[in-house]
Amino acid sequence: MNTPDVTVERGGHVAVVEIHRPPNNYFDTALIEGIADAYERLDDDAQCRAIVLCAEGKHFCAGADFARPAGDRVSPGELYVQAARLFRTGKPVVAAVHGAAIGGGLGLALSADFRVAAPSSKFAANFSRLGLHPGFGITATLPRVVGQQKALEWLLTGEHYGGEIAHAAGLVDELAADGEVRPAAIRFAERIAASAPLALISIRATMRAGLAEAVAAATARELEEQTRLQATADFREGVAAAAQRRAPTFTGR
Repeated sequence: MNTPDVTVERGGHVAVVEIHRPPNNYFDTALIEGIADAYERLDDDAQCRAIVLCAEGKHFCAGADFARPAGDRVSPGELYVQAARLFRTGKPVVAAVHGAAIGGGLGLALSADFRVAAPSSKFAANFSRLGLHPGFGITATLPRVVGQQKALEWLLTGEHYGGEIAHAAGLVDELAADGEVRPAAIRFAERIAASAPLALISIRATMRAGLAEAVAAATARELEEQTRLQATADFREGVAAAAQRRAPTFTGR
C-alpha cells in the first residue's frame, strides 16, 4: 500500500495515511491519486475503522506549486478526477493540520470529516489573491463547514487565518497544542473507532449523502472558471507577486 509519497501505518483500528513531500507538501495529480488509492484499500480493510491524514515536514499542504514553470504545473482537470475519489470513500477521516493548509491544501483538509489543528496552524483560500477562481471543490465544501457567509468572506478576501480563528468558525474541530496535532488527531480517530464499524460507515454515508456529487458539480464549474482566468493578466500578476512576496497590483484584465 505504501509509495514514496504516501505511506499507511495501522495501529489497532486507526490507519495513519501520511504525505511525504516535505517541507511544503505541494500536491499534484499523482499525490492525490496515491491518497485516494490508500483510502480505497483501507475501505476493504475490515480492521480499519477510521483514518488520520497527516503530512511530513513544515506544512500539512501548501496546495499547488505556482512557482513551477507554467508547463509543469498541475492540470486541474486530471487533478479533480482524483480529488473526487476522496469524497467517495467509506471510512471516517480526521485531518491533522499542522503548519499551513493553503489553497488546494485547504481543499484537501476539507475532504476529511474532521480537522485537528494548533494555534500556529494557518488556513487560506488564497485563490482570489492569485487572480484565480477557487478549486478542489472548496466552493461546495467550505460553506458546508463554516456557513455560506463566512465561506464567501474567506473566498473573496483570500486572507490567512490562524488556528484559533479557524476553530471559532468551525473549520477546526479540535485545537491541540503546538507540536501535538498528530497525537491529538489519532486520539480523535480512536474515539470514533471505538464505535461499531458497520454503524460508522452507515452513519457517515447518511451524513455525507450527496457530497461527492456536489463536489463533482463544483469542480466542473471551478475548472471552467480557472481555465478562463488563467489566461488573464491578473493571474500572471498574482502568481508573480506571490513568488516575489509583494502585494499584487491587479488591473481587471
